[in-house]
Amino acid sequence: MDIIYALDLAGTFVFAISGTLTAANKKFDIFGALVIAFVTALGGGTIRDVLIGSQPVSWMLDLNYLAIIGIAVVVSLFFKSYIQRLRKTMFLFDTIGIGLFTILGLQKTLLLEISPVIALMMGTVSAVFGGVLRDILCGEVPLIFRKEIYATACIAGGILFLVLKNLQVNYDISVWSTVLFIIVLRILAVKRKWSLPFIA
Repeated sequence: MDIIYALDLAGTFVFAISGTLTAANKKFDIFGALVIAFVTALGGGTIRDVLIGSQPVSWMLDLNYLAIIGIAVVVSLFFKSYIQRLRKTMFLFDTIGIGLFTILGLQKTLLLEISPVIALMMGTVSAVFGGVLRDILCGEVPLIFRKEIYATACIAGGILFLVLKNLQVNYDISVWSTVLFIIVLRILAVKRKWSLPFIA
């Protein structure tokens, strides 16, 4: 199995767990949990594919994504208390996920010969808009609109990837350097409480 594909599935699994736990905390029923898990895991990629005209959207061509979400919901509901004790681990996987999904979305857009600026936007959409949909459906202010460095880390990483690409750096090195950069930036931002300025 291709490592990128494997990590994509892993990221989908973690985001689906995040969605399920959010739904559980809101006292949603099992159908509600499935919906929230789905939009959290696949919402960003779906919006990206619709915007760039990639039809059908990627998860419709591979049922493994739906299977992964179903497994994540079951695991979350049966092992909720144990998973909630792994919040730091879940945070790390979530951070890895946004780093990877940023690159996947950016690359997919570039392959269609769309402007790098738009590709950067689509990479960020891929990474964070599943969480936006989750928060909206659950009645929360989306994380990207709060003080945390989240979408900003994806944008910064995407810019780094485009710079390395223009410098003709080896593709694998560019990908993993970018993912690592996003992970480190996100972790440092949380640990040191970095944030964007508020609007007065």
